[in-house]
Amino acid sequence: MPEKQNLFDIREYGASNENALNTEAIQNAIDACHQAGGGTVVCPAGCFITGTLMMKSSVELHLAPGCRIKGSKDLNDYARLEGAGFITRSLPEKSGIPLIGAVEAQDIAITGNGTIDGSGIAFYDPDKTDQSGKFDKPDTPRPRIMMLYKCHNLRIENVSLVDSPCWTIWLMQCENVNVRNVKITGDIRMRNNDGIDIDSCKNVCISDCFVDTEDDCIAVRAMQRRYESPQPCENITVTNCILESRCQGIRVGCPGDGVIRNGVFTNLVINSHNNGIIIQNPHRYLPETSTGDADVSNLIFSNIALNCRNIPLWISVEEGISLKRLSDLHFSDLTVKSGSPCIIQGSRETIVENVFFSNSDIKTTGEDAVICRNCQGVRLNNVTLSNGRSC
Repeated sequence: MPEKQNLFDIREYGASNENALNTEAIQNAIDACHQAGGGTVVCPAGCFITGTLMMKSSVELHLAPGCRIKGSKDLNDYARLEGAGFITRSLPEKSGIPLIGAVEAQDIAITGNGTIDGSGIAFYDPDKTDQSGKFDKPDTPRPRIMMLYKCHNLRIENVSLVDSPCWTIWLMQCENVNVRNVKITGDIRMRNNDGIDIDSCKNVCISDCFVDTEDDCIAVRAMQRRYESPQPCENITVTNCILESRCQGIRVGCPGDGVIRNGVFTNLVINSHNNGIIIQNPHRYLPETSTGDADVSNLIFSNIALNCRNIPLWISVEEGISLKRLSDLHFSDLTVKSGSPCIIQGSRETIVENVFFSNSDIKTTGEDAVICRNCQGVRLNNVTLSNGRSC
């Protein structure tokens, strides 16, 4: 526990849980903590409404039990994240506004047993839904709960993140990140409320988390057109997590991404109403003037219980897309139950290479268990395949 002189209680800076907007008060506490050389900003029990807050180096934002940091429902209370080398035009889902942001901060943390509430439903029109009951995408930007750019030595621990209007956590070119014992839940009527998007980061560990979202629970990307100096996404570990999704549990890469390598995904339970693990490269995700840039290799998936209604493992490259590489993918100790087969399908331009399965049980109710096309070096060792209605 930090020394008393390093504690900064947001109430002492004017924060109130009586429906007041607390952006200035909480930001002043963060700034004072940073200027004092670092410490802990304490958010006590109560509900504190705020717009965009910017974390600063050597600051821990601690949410006490019973604390609820609640995003304002007014877009005017949010600020666009700006940082050197970060290209803000044409951001995914037209959203560059965070509830909690940070740019080039070091030694920062968001901790405690409290909750950060993104007020997601407020940014949708409840009268505009599709046949499934999902809201239509709004024309206005939707905040993300966290956007963290070029941060080093980052911890997010024990907090609950609920109802992000868009991606919940977007890590961008960050290094040395630990996300532990975090609970992320999102209303399934919303769109694109991913759990954690790990984008062009290095040395990231996600552990002991529960993620329940409408879209991807975990996405590993290396976006090229978001940054003046693109970087690889590498040395990523996701372990001891439960992932529940209406879309897919884990997504790795898109055809316009760069280098994604050295990832370990282990000790997971994935329950999906759609797909399980996808490394999918369709034309609809290909940037204009590009035929494909992604270079994906050295990924390990092990000890995973995977239950999904559609495709459990989907490794694919559509015809006409030429990736730099898609190879060296290892799957072991999987227990799979699905409605569709595993798919390993390259294109004439991109052969999927060196995919290894071992010590696994794959059951599907479809007519096939595994489909392989345009592949080289696919190996199965001690793998049981079952398909048909009896499964």
